[in-house]
Amino acid sequence: MKQSPHASGKNLNLRAQVVKTLLAVQNGQSLASVLQQHMSIVSDKDRALYHELVLGCLRQWHALKQLTLPLLAKPLENQVVETCLYVGLYQLLCTRVAAHAAISETVEAAKQLGMESLSGVVNAILRRATRETEQFYDVLEQASNLPSWLSKRLKKDWGENFDALSYELKQVAPLTLRVNTRQVSRDEYLDILEDEGIDAHRCDISEVGIVMDESLHIPSLPGFEAGGFSVQDEHAQLCATLLPNLNGKFVIDACAAPGGKTAHILERYQPKKLIALDQDEKRLKRVSENLERLVLDGKHVEIVTADAVKWSSSELADCIVLDAPCSAIGVIRRHPDIRLLRQSGDIAKTVQLQKQILDNMWQQLKVGGTLLYVTCSILKAENEQQMVDFFAQHADAQEQKIEADWGIEQIHGRQLLPHAGQGDGFYYCRITKIA
Repeated sequence: MKQSPHASGKNLNLRAQVVKTLLAVQNGQSLASVLQQHMSIVSDKDRALYHELVLGCLRQWHALKQLTLPLLAKPLENQVVETCLYVGLYQLLCTRVAAHAAISETVEAAKQLGMESLSGVVNAILRRATRETEQFYDVLEQASNLPSWLSKRLKKDWGENFDALSYELKQVAPLTLRVNTRQVSRDEYLDILEDEGIDAHRCDISEVGIVMDESLHIPSLPGFEAGGFSVQDEHAQLCATLLPNLNGKFVIDACAAPGGKTAHILERYQPKKLIALDQDEKRLKRVSENLERLVLDGKHVEIVTADAVKWSSSELADCIVLDAPCSAIGVIRRHPDIRLLRQSGDIAKTVQLQKQILDNMWQQLKVGGTLLYVTCSILKAENEQQMVDFFAQHADAQEQKIEADWGIEQIHGRQLLPHAGQGDGFYYCRITKIA
């Protein structure tokens, strides 16, 4: 019996491998969970293009869909062929791949994936795109590029900011470093990069952040092995700056993995004890690896695998950082698969989970202590509205206003929206326990 082309990844061309990865995401698997395995059969010379096609198609997914549907005489109801079309159109409209190569390789991919009978449809539509490039490109540019449920929510939440916001969410986020100031100052590290001929500049808001002007292999940057810096979004770097002085204090970093915030706290302060809590044991391993690489004193750090909904501390904390599980809509630029994975019904469940964690962690905080509520979402239900409900139900809670010239002031807390060349969508609200 002839082996189905699906079974053996080895003989598939690059476009067919890209289609297989995109099919896995459509079927609910996160890109992070399948990428290593799928990349392992891509030859070294093709990896950059593979990466670009996978991420680019995910980033433009809904726009490509909007573009393709009117071109079909009748809906195909065929995931494989539709995905081949998206991959082909993305190459023709958004990359420098030669048109003839894009078309022939994508048609071949359709055949290799068992769609010989429909490969003519792929060929015809891609050829039409080369004749009507301008018109196709205009449709792509104007498409909102978000699932319709998300468009509706963002329009409702952000009104006149919506167009700018959906444009920003299509862009590629910058690569941003947080300098480990226990080892090197930001200016010193910028000088080191300049000596190596690497282009970079200071972040606008974060005082320890650097934006890389070129995309490079992180571990090969100077000082990586020695712990001179971490990779962290600029708006995420603001977290540690919103905390009180933590020297000699007991801190809980709830939902801590993979440890960016834990590390930043230890770079700034010397707490008496810090508990890094998360229920994902695999991701928690990265917390200890990061602390080790950054040469941060781990002996006051306790890494705990537990569910923040139920876990209780043996003593009350002076400060709790709660980076709550969220829809992650604010980081779509970095994780474009979120466009396909997140569903409308997920939001209410996430809001409920956040509420349970908030209520439980609030009980672990001493009177006079601070809880910093953080999400990487831009949906008000998970942010402003979550806080309105929290304050309505907790008479012992008082907002400690964040006085800042960044973000947008909300009823409670401040919201940062994703911005070209700058950080992702983040929300912060600082709360003091008053009784």
